[in-house]
Amino acid sequence: MSTQCPKCNSENTDTARFCSDCGIQLISQKDIPAQTRTIETPVQELTRGTTFANRYEIIEELGTGGMGKVYRVEDMKAKEEIALKLIKPEIVADIKTIDRFRNELTTARKIRHKNICGMYHLGEDKGSYYITMEYVPGEDLKSFLRRSKKLTVETTVSIGIQICDGLSEAHRMGVIHRDLKPSNIMIDREGNARIMDFGIARSLKGKGITGPGVMIGTPEYMSPEQVEGKEIDQRTDIYSFGVIIYEMVTGRVPFEGDTALTIAVRQKTEEPKDPREFNTQLSEDLSRVILKCLEKDKGKRYQSIDQILDELSEIERSITTTERILPKKEPEITKTGDIEWKDSIAVLPFVDLSAQKDQEYFCDGMAEELINALSKIEKLHVASRTSSFQ
Repeated sequence: MSTQCPKCNSENTDTARFCSDCGIQLISQKDIPAQTRTIETPVQELTRGTTFANRYEIIEELGTGGMGKVYRVEDMKAKEEIALKLIKPEIVADIKTIDRFRNELTTARKIRHKNICGMYHLGEDKGSYYITMEYVPGEDLKSFLRRSKKLTVETTVSIGIQICDGLSEAHRMGVIHRDLKPSNIMIDREGNARIMDFGIARSLKGKGITGPGVMIGTPEYMSPEQVEGKEIDQRTDIYSFGVIIYEMVTGRVPFEGDTALTIAVRQKTEEPKDPREFNTQLSEDLSRVILKCLEKDKGKRYQSIDQILDELSEIERSITTTERILPKKEPEITKTGDIEWKDSIAVLPFVDLSAQKDQEYFCDGMAEELINALSKIEKLHVASRTSSFQ
């Protein structure tokens, strides 16, 4: 007996979990639940000014992800702007999936932390399911990385500490994210990191509703045990966090491939390259932290996010101390009267002078690019972004 791929129609063995040709995850007949819910209407195309569910006025579309489209809306009942995610029909076609979302959102919305985007509730309107959440003006980390390629060590450590802070609170409440990735991390207009999409998180207390062997997540950021569909805990978030930090300092993820299957296999079998091969300015301490997060055996990783938080805080203190202390060797000095000019430079923040005042992240990106470029000049000390902006 064979299983036909729903995407490329190629034949696979009935035990295969991924298509041998295109890599898509396969679902055998025995895995298809007997009871499913028929979607009354397809996903709606919501345009500016229209009203959804007799409550939410569409302001703009923010983006499209694996679960569906996200909109910025005006909650006409609460009189505030929020984000609304319209979930794809195929994702919520199974009643068990709806129950899982509802149960997990009940837990996730209890998390209140400055580095976590608040989740509200799961709703339904004429067969279309949606999740409402806090609206965070800014830019997701993935877009930020796509523009900046890679970030300075100082910025990476600063964002990393904020992510750890948020995850620490979630883990303390027994919630794991399960799909931690740059597109699920917003950088708001004040430069603060906010973790989003705890909608598919699962409570650590009990096995939850997610069925055994079901893979949820994004292959590039998934832990080996998550790839295999095994039971997971907070250490899978730690692995994903390691991938994110790796990408921030190198501009690339540890494992890439043409298909989800290729990436999944590499997550399980290959060791990541030392990030210092791609960024010579990276310290041995930070490289060690990243690689420990990426251990295949979860028993060899950090066992709690708080351990990483302590390590990154120590690295941040060492960066600050290095900047305060003058080097022991004599710097090159040019004297003009009583003024001494030393071989150091600081890039100050650019000011958004646009009429709409909506170009702050473009300004930040320009400063980041200049800092990265100047840091490559030998014998030139470049003050960190944090120090300069302060």
